[in-house]
Amino acid sequence: MQAHVSIILPVHNAEPWLDECLRSVLQQDFEGTMELSVFNDASKDKSGAIIEKWRVKLEDSGVHVIIGGHDSPSPRGVGYAKNQAVAQSSGSYLCFLDSDDVMMPQRVRLQHEAAVQHPSSIIGCRVRRDPPNSTERYTRWINQLTPEQLLTQVFTSNGPTVIMPTWFCSRAWFSHVGPFNEGGQGVPEDLLFFYEHLRKGGGVIRVDQSLLLYRHHPQAATHCVLETTIWTHRVRFLEEQALPRWAAFTIWNAGKQGRRLYRSLTAGSQRKVVAFCDVDENKIRKGFYCHEDSQERPKPRIPILHFRAARPPFVICVKLEGQDFLHFS
Repeated sequence: MQAHVSIILPVHNAEPWLDECLRSVLQQDFEGTMELSVFNDASKDKSGAIIEKWRVKLEDSGVHVIIGGHDSPSPRGVGYAKNQAVAQSSGSYLCFLDSDDVMMPQRVRLQHEAAVQHPSSIIGCRVRRDPPNSTERYTRWINQLTPEQLLTQVFTSNGPTVIMPTWFCSRAWFSHVGPFNEGGQGVPEDLLFFYEHLRKGGGVIRVDQSLLLYRHHPQAATHCVLETTIWTHRVRFLEEQALPRWAAFTIWNAGKQGRRLYRSLTAGSQRKVVAFCDVDENKIRKGFYCHEDSQERPKPRIPILHFRAARPPFVICVKLEGQDFLHFS
């Protein structure tokens, strides 16, 4: 029988966290039918045995469990594992879960209620970070964005405005947008899916309760994605979605981050940059920035102004907690 909700769980060497993760599936207070779809992506630890142990407990509690996987020498990657887990599942709604995270008992119930009301949206939630003092600024950003900022700040950080381990959506919408990119290690499959979701007019909703314990540890897959890779995707999306609206714009920051943004733009977008602006008198006194690597002749010389003399629209480019943040206004 088709389930109301399929919990989508990719697994790769998750032995340290998997018991707690699967216990949180068992503890859900959702009253509809649920199934757990696990795809074991070439784990070499005891993950498979732990899954089999929990299969009995979950099915005794009415949660159907589907287990897929492979034992090749190397994993195929998170995007592939998620796609396989989705393909073998049957639920009308998909609840994504990472094997190192823990759901609060009300997660499926509350996100399902939101997804029914917003069938073409990705539903997220607030999170608790573990350890609590890890990525404090980023965690505040995740939890405190306003409903409007969930869309207006999609260029701001290194990932989606609702993080992937909190995603919940209808199967029909996932099929319309997806699947995930299967490029493997080093590919930000969640960010690429999120951008495609936005291109197709999808909404972004957050349930304003902390429904997930979101772990931070050295083995997390997110650490395999280079910052430069994410930066390139973000700049291209900025050029695609925001910059066509403007005939000209100012980059707010004449320092390293602002210059990096300028150099990352295509030639057409660079020609729209009329100025940099800053508060640093030393930068302003230089008068202009010359892009030495430009193929144009003469090489572009972009004025550097005091921010009070600059004219909008602006792309604001700053660095916080080791991450480049972009915002436009």
